[in-house]
Amino acid sequence: MNKFRHFSTDISKISKPIKFTFPFFYEPHELSILASNELQEYLLHQTDFEHNFGIDNEENAVGKMFGVLVVENKKNEVGYLAAFSGKIANSNLHDYFVPPVFDMLDPNGYFLEEQYKLNDINKEVKILTNNPNYIKLISDLALFEEQSTQDILFQKGEVKRLKNERKQLRKENKQILTDDEYQIFEADLVKQSLRDKHEFNVFVNAIEKQIRIYKEEISKHEIKINELKELRKNKSNALQNRLFESYSFLNILGDQKNLLDIFSENDEQPPAAAGECCAPKLLHYAFLNDLKPLAMAEFWWGASPKSEIKKHLNYYPACWGKCKPILGHMLKGMEVDENPFLVNNVLDKDLEVVYDDEFMVVINKPADFLSVPGIHVKDSVYERIKMKYIDATGPLIVHRLDMPTSGLLVLAKSKKAHKILQAQFIKRTVIKKYIALLDGVLEANEGEINLPIRVDLDDRPRQLVCYKYGKTAKTKYEVIEVKDNRTKVYFYPITGRTHQLRVHASHHLGLNTPIVGDDLYGKTDKRLHLHAAYLELNHPVTNERMVFEAETDF
Repeated sequence: MNKFRHFSTDISKISKPIKFTFPFFYEPHELSILASNELQEYLLHQTDFEHNFGIDNEENAVGKMFGVLVVENKKNEVGYLAAFSGKIANSNLHDYFVPPVFDMLDPNGYFLEEQYKLNDINKEVKILTNNPNYIKLISDLALFEEQSTQDILFQKGEVKRLKNERKQLRKENKQILTDDEYQIFEADLVKQSLRDKHEFNVFVNAIEKQIRIYKEEISKHEIKINELKELRKNKSNALQNRLFESYSFLNILGDQKNLLDIFSENDEQPPAAAGECCAPKLLHYAFLNDLKPLAMAEFWWGASPKSEIKKHLNYYPACWGKCKPILGHMLKGMEVDENPFLVNNVLDKDLEVVYDDEFMVVINKPADFLSVPGIHVKDSVYERIKMKYIDATGPLIVHRLDMPTSGLLVLAKSKKAHKILQAQFIKRTVIKKYIALLDGVLEANEGEINLPIRVDLDDRPRQLVCYKYGKTAKTKYEVIEVKDNRTKVYFYPITGRTHQLRVHASHHLGLNTPIVGDDLYGKTDKRLHLHAAYLELNHPVTNERMVFEAETDF
């Protein structure tokens, strides 16, 4: 079935984009927004499938990323394609959407057949692992080892006690026995000592023998379990590689590459679920059906995931980890918007010096200015300060601010000053205060957010809330004012994790209210409305307590 959809409204007055969307950072084109609106209207009223996105009820809800691709067909008609990431309602195939590049859920396909075999192995492993005799052996061994440890300690104590008794007897009898009598007496004590050591060794050997018997019996069970686990591992790896080979992507030049080939170019292994995102699905279908891609956009629909920050109806770029290598291949031969990460937008901006002496300097960093050199753009606070203070030594940078965050940044002019200043940040004796403008109204006027954070390995530099592997992150906040349905707040970070304030503001378990202009965790604006307004620390040489403040324009 042809998935090309005509727009339901007149688009004749809307200009087509000159270049295709740069998928990793973009403002949706007007046609992409119109296509997204039509897709969202369909999702609100469709009866084709049942899936709890969490629009009305968030219990057991699974939100989903959707994408649209504006395309032009051979008749020069402009329409759009729609896709979803992963699966919906336990199916990859739905009439409104383009099919997956490879359908893992095809009942006649190899994937489900192999998956059933893996499931059978899992069941067998579970049966063997839960075998009552096996469980009892493990339990008996643990109890025996625990009791044996106590018994050995007791016997060691007895050996030591008897040794001390013999020592005392030697001392007492040395004075009252003749030399010949004492030699006979000493020989007897030596025999006792050897007997005690022998009996102790016999005792320990008996315990070790029993432990070996237990372990041998346990091993009989575990040999089969481990054989099955190894078989499962090999089958799983083989299935994964076959799966990666089955995901083969076209580009506009007609070149086709599978996931293994694409990722191997960077000496990488494809991550799980690579190729299941919207953008690769949409582009592959377009190339397969002679449709010219014009623009794309992806948006989140439904409840936010537990860890990631995804807001209902917000637009999001393609992910770096899974999609960048794939789209790098798929966009070859196409005219694509310029990569903004390659452009230095702060050449005309100056660094305002707030404080300066022979040991340290404090600057008011502009928004969208790098603290340290990036991969592509080298212009940064570090580079500017290094050029301004040519006699400064050491690492210079004591702490960092995210590129879009403005405000106070401390730099050291010597290694000694750097060490002393950095220690204050590590020990959390520095008092920091940020001003932020939030896109909504908070329920409480003050409070503390405690959500552990770690990097999203599939989509750096985004961060996740993760209770298992995340680092402790705490933030206090205080409302300054509410105006035009936006809230200005003070943030007091207790810890200093990457993107901490942005994540704590936006995550549904935090304030659930993104910072205005946060293109990672909220919506884009002219700038990220987050400013490091206040710093209090000790001077690295005089130890004088110093306070620095910088006003913001929002």
